[in-house]
Amino acid sequence: MLKVEEQKKTDTLLEEITDYVLNKEITSEEAYSTAHYVLIDTIGCGVLALNYPECTKHLGPIVPGTVVPNGTRVPGTSHVLDPVQGAFNIGAIIRWLDYNDTWLAAEWGHPSDNLGGILAVADFVSQERLAKGKAPLTVKNVLEAMIKAHEIQGVLALENSLNRVGLDHVLYVKVATTAVVTEMLGGGREEIINALSNAWIDNSSLRTYRHAPNTGSRKSWAAGDATSRAVRLAMMAIKGEMGYQTALSAPGWGFQDVLFNKQELTVNQPFNSYVMENVLFKVSYPAEFHAQTAAEAAVKLYPEVKDRIDDIDEIRITTHESAIRIIDKKGPLYNPADRDHCIQYITAIGLLKGNIVAEDYEDEVAADPRVDTLRDKMVVTENKDYTKDYLDPNKRSIANAVQVHFKDGTSTEKVDCEYPLGHRFRRDEAVPKILEKYAANLATQYSRKQLQQIEEVSYDYDKLTAMNVNEFMDLLVK
Repeated sequence: MLKVEEQKKTDTLLEEITDYVLNKEITSEEAYSTAHYVLIDTIGCGVLALNYPECTKHLGPIVPGTVVPNGTRVPGTSHVLDPVQGAFNIGAIIRWLDYNDTWLAAEWGHPSDNLGGILAVADFVSQERLAKGKAPLTVKNVLEAMIKAHEIQGVLALENSLNRVGLDHVLYVKVATTAVVTEMLGGGREEIINALSNAWIDNSSLRTYRHAPNTGSRKSWAAGDATSRAVRLAMMAIKGEMGYQTALSAPGWGFQDVLFNKQELTVNQPFNSYVMENVLFKVSYPAEFHAQTAAEAAVKLYPEVKDRIDDIDEIRITTHESAIRIIDKKGPLYNPADRDHCIQYITAIGLLKGNIVAEDYEDEVAADPRVDTLRDKMVVTENKDYTKDYLDPNKRSIANAVQVHFKDGTSTEKVDCEYPLGHRFRRDEAVPKILEKYAANLATQYSRKQLQQIEEVSYDYDKLTAMNVNEFMDLLVK
């Protein structure tokens, strides 16, 4: 029988995450540079989502008219909220259109989802400090928090698949945000461990809402929910709320035994800045990332097939195992959340239109009978080499190939796309597109004058990183 002191020994993973957040100095220039582009890209994705009423209906305070001194601002809006609800708002707009960054591993996810909590807390803390005559946080502090949150979420995802036990990846968002915002709020080692333990004990959303026949809009606000819960737990820890030292490993009652199929969570590399350096940008198309290269291939084939749609006999999509498990869908698709997670739908739109935009998932476009006609002609198969390279840490490819066969026996070339435009191997090619995407997204909400003021700061790394967070948020409110 274990002695009491052995039973109460803190789980190593809780300590490793905490020590990383408190003590690790991030020295990678590439990580900071990438975080800069992730920051503006993520804010742009959130601003674009403000064009969709199904998103904006969730925004604002829980109780209308609530006034919060020194409250969190929400980019592109006039909302001033408590940091918990602010994190939900920012997190929801970031994720709404499935257009922010992506991490693919044993578990996949979107590490910039953590910005919901990070930006909400950074704005609140900065204003609180100013009110007390202290120096506010700078945008450089936000970038450091982003790098660390990306790392925590992404390194956990490398070996520990939540989806294989039916859990949703936003648990890792909650864990990562909890760790970094507890430190931002002034927490030390004890407070971070306490908050982290509660984040794990909280359980995780089921993946029900990401899969047929239940695919729905919760997938668009689930990360906002997770990152806001993280802020709540962090604020409780700061007030002295206790933690649970064996939240992960407690026999019979810990996370691993209850929810992780009695497997031990494993971390096989030190926490540093690997994830931010290798993160994937969604540059070209708002679509689930496993289909990004299929979209590129379809768009490349568009000039050859656009006048021969009725002559198509079969469309062959060659892909990797994760894509088959997540986005290979036949039969009816009931809403935009269903369609942007269907490799057949995304490929069909690329072949029919030569482009894919967020509006293409709405009912009006989906009603075009040619879309489902093409979907019915698609055959999806796995290439095991694609699957192998998808998991290779030195490649991290997301390969797809598309080939169209016509009724007369002819066919197009097989267009093979191994790395999407947002991949680290294509970063230099992607950066101009990231900036174009950002400007176009902001232009949907801001006046020309305000847009110019935001862009003037956003593109200048030195000017942006030296800026106080509250001043940056001042630029973004309407």
